[in-house]
Amino acid sequence: QVQLVESGGGLVQAGGSLRLSCAASGRTFRTVAMGWFRQAPGKEREFAASITRGGGNTYYADSVKGRFTISRDNAKNTVYLQMNSLKPEDTAVYYCAARRLSGLISAYKDDYNDWGQGTQVTVSA
Repeated sequence: QVQLVESGGGLVQAGGSLRLSCAASGRTFRTVAMGWFRQAPGKEREFAASITRGGGNTYYADSVKGRFTISRDNAKNTVYLQMNSLKPEDTAVYYCAARRLSGLISAYKDDYNDWGQGTQVTVSA
């Protein structure tokens, strides 16, 4: 199991930026793909971004493409989500997730095995 702890959420004005971090425990971090998902009040949890175990490939939801960047530092067991040009509709709880059984990208939440507790991002108009 990979234990995950997110940080970096907060309140920001529209057009601003935030950088989320997700610290992972365990020596298997470099073997797993990672993803960021988000869940707004009253809505389903949705995919935002994913990165392969080596960091060489990334994939984004259309709603965040061009504004968000996922990256990872395997030496620090950490994955990041840089969020620029934030919009009020980006307001949600953001979760990082580990895909323990594969190092490949996935946009499907059922492909992920371990989840963090989430960090709140609020974007004011």
